[in-house]
Amino acid sequence: MRQRTRPPRRRGLSLGRVFGVPLRADASMLLLTVVVTVLYAALARRQLDLGQLGGYLVGLGFVVSLLGSVLLHELGHALTARRFGIGVRGITLELLGGYTEMDADAPTPRIELLISLAGPAVSAVLGAGAVGATLALPAGTLGHQLAFQLAVSNVVVAIFNSLPGLPLDGGRALRAAVWALTRDRHRGTEVAGWVGRAVAVATLALVVVLTLRRALAPLALPLLLLVALTLWRGAGQSVRLARIGRRLHLVDLSRLARPLLPVPTGTPLAEAYRRRDAAGTPAAALAVVDSAGRTVALVDPALAAAVPPARRPWLAVDEVARGLADLPALPVGADGERVLETVRTHPGAQYLVTAGEDVVGVLHVADLAQLLEPKRKTNT
Repeated sequence: MRQRTRPPRRRGLSLGRVFGVPLRADASMLLLTVVVTVLYAALARRQLDLGQLGGYLVGLGFVVSLLGSVLLHELGHALTARRFGIGVRGITLELLGGYTEMDADAPTPRIELLISLAGPAVSAVLGAGAVGATLALPAGTLGHQLAFQLAVSNVVVAIFNSLPGLPLDGGRALRAAVWALTRDRHRGTEVAGWVGRAVAVATLALVVVLTLRRALAPLALPLLLLVALTLWRGAGQSVRLARIGRRLHLVDLSRLARPLLPVPTGTPLAEAYRRRDAAGTPAAALAVVDSAGRTVALVDPALAAAVPPARRPWLAVDEVARGLADLPALPVGADGERVLETVRTHPGAQYLVTAGEDVVGVLHVADLAQLLEPKRKTNT
């Protein structure tokens, strides 16, 4: 179970609200339902002497119980976050469990620690309750078998999610600890990210060992490999975001934004390029202006580049321009956090930079990427 903040988009099927928190199901849940139902049906048929249909019905019932446990785990994160004034955008159930979307990061290490450990704590309590039910119910019955499996799954979820590596909950707890010790959130994220990579490698090694010993069901192997891959990618993304975070203070839109070169509406694209070269500003953004000199659109670099050179003398800049209303805007004084938030929530190639009601420049996302990740290749 992972926690995400400020996602760029929402996916999946809406399932309503739980305690006011929007609940969604990702399409990958269908795969999880099929895999777990098949695996558990085979186990139920052996343990309870059930027929084919009975085994599948019990397996499906176990999936529903398991998803309920996952939902309660994520509600632990969500309600704790709301307790500290952090907005929760929703909970999404997916192939590898679920994740909670939050409006902002925790403001202090203590709050980060409490939010991160709330989910595993819920799973531990559910696991303890299921253990008690397992001991109380007669062996060999359906209730005993379901209670036992819920006990195992919740205890495993609690322990696995407590491992100290991002993107797991234990990784967020480790980040909080390093953050508290060093007073550097980004250092905490990077340390927990590298530990997360170690957890991913260890998970892969465990999968290999279990496979060699033939201790894994055929359907479980790809699922566990996907878990290891997801952990590796999530940990790598955390390390990358930590490095980006360290450079956010360098974002200064007054310097980073490209200047505007106004060209009248109806100007051929080739002529606009000629004027820009003659002005000695090859990086300037081409702004389409009306008869009153007001900027009404910006030439889209990607669309303009796709026009064959032979057509450029005959194609007006208006044909490859986007209206200002279609472009997100940033005030020239926006800090790095706000700029990155805008890029996350409104993905695009360019952004208006404004001073009051005036457009004073254009931010190209490639320029921002080059500033924040100078060693990463970007397309200009």
